[in-house]
Amino acid sequence: MGQNGAGKSTLFKLITGKIKPTSGTISVDKRLVVATAHQVIAPSDMALTVEKYFQKYLDGVEMHELHRRLATVLSVVNLKAPLEKIIKSFSGGQQARLLLASALIQDPDLLLLDEPTNNLDSMGIYHLTEFLMNYKKSVIVISHDAEFLNAFTEGVLYLDNFTKKIEQYAGDYNDVVEQIAIRIERERMQNAQMERGIQENKDRSNFFAHKGGKMRLVAKKMREKAEKMESEKVAVRREDKTIRSFVIPTQEGLVNEELKISSFTVMQNHEEVTKPARIFLVKNKHLLITGPNGIGKSTLIESLANRTAKGVSYTSGIRIGYYRQDFSTLDFNDTVYESFTKVLKEIDGVINEQYIRSVASGFLITQEHIHSRIGSLSEGQKGLVSFARLVLQKPGLLILDEPTNHINFRHLPRIAEALSNYQGMMILVSHVPDFVSQVRIDEVLDLEK
Repeated sequence: MGQNGAGKSTLFKLITGKIKPTSGTISVDKRLVVATAHQVIAPSDMALTVEKYFQKYLDGVEMHELHRRLATVLSVVNLKAPLEKIIKSFSGGQQARLLLASALIQDPDLLLLDEPTNNLDSMGIYHLTEFLMNYKKSVIVISHDAEFLNAFTEGVLYLDNFTKKIEQYAGDYNDVVEQIAIRIERERMQNAQMERGIQENKDRSNFFAHKGGKMRLVAKKMREKAEKMESEKVAVRREDKTIRSFVIPTQEGLVNEELKISSFTVMQNHEEVTKPARIFLVKNKHLLITGPNGIGKSTLIESLANRTAKGVSYTSGIRIGYYRQDFSTLDFNDTVYESFTKVLKEIDGVINEQYIRSVASGFLITQEHIHSRIGSLSEGQKGLVSFARLVLQKPGLLILDEPTNHINFRHLPRIAEALSNYQGMMILVSHVPDFVSQVRIDEVLDLEK
């Protein structure tokens, strides 16, 4: 566990040898089979069929053996998929299942899971949790989902973003929180006791210093003792920072903004089915779109964001702020600063340096990160950049596809508050009930009904 950008995914790359340490050593038994289920499918794999995708992970295995193993792992991850289907045609939740299956098919001794619950619906998370509780081999998981972690973990490695050290704890996430709270209180009490002793020695040193003669030597010793005690004070453990409360401003100058959905398309048994609807959104109204993985939620809201959805009409001139679960609205070659200035140029061409830096700092985007390329950031940091861009964009229609993915759970109440208070039209897709319960929702469109 650890703050966005603390180095969790980097640690996985070091374990697998994908990157090499600049100092120190990492020892992995050569006989150990290590497999990683990554956060996202690589862009270069998106055009592959299911069969070709899994062939990459079982190089040299006979086709009949590949099909046998595929049937087993797809059953484990609860995914029915034709082997000739193209990867990019799967939903985010189905891709999450494919990522897990690609690791399981290697029959690893050590399974590394990087944010495995992202995009999964409640049934997907249930199947994954059951699988991990019964898994006979070793698992290391990166996740911001405390409830998921508590179901099966027996120890926690906490990456402290301030000290740049890894702390090891026994137990689950709740145990870690309790142990950290006890430690902080103990350190504070220890420092308070030291402070009293330091002040006492300083006061006595000042008193004897004015006496002259041999008393000055006594004063010097007391001053040195106070300095020694000062150096022995412990650094109280600091908690990860949380983003500041923020407001997503609404587009100005629109008259009677509205969005009408008279029909929509869903996937049933891998076939497109069009259904009638009567959805009417106006300013300050929030719509939640629900349905299981693979039914077509992301496809629907992508067509809404691109203005290509059939059976949908919009107010002319409305500006759409679109948060995609795969961050493909971001140009990974841009620096964060360049990405922000592009947004402002699209609105009115005015680049306010101070405003950009103020918004950035609220999302923990420091001087260190603002000139970094977006592609070099962690997935969680890309999420915070996406939210900062929405603040700068001032949209009239806000469309969000799984906005909790990769985000540190400490930030989620602030994000939920901002979405609840957003006064434009909003469409939200999220599989996280606790998050949805904190967001004001005025209407629900269940694609399964």
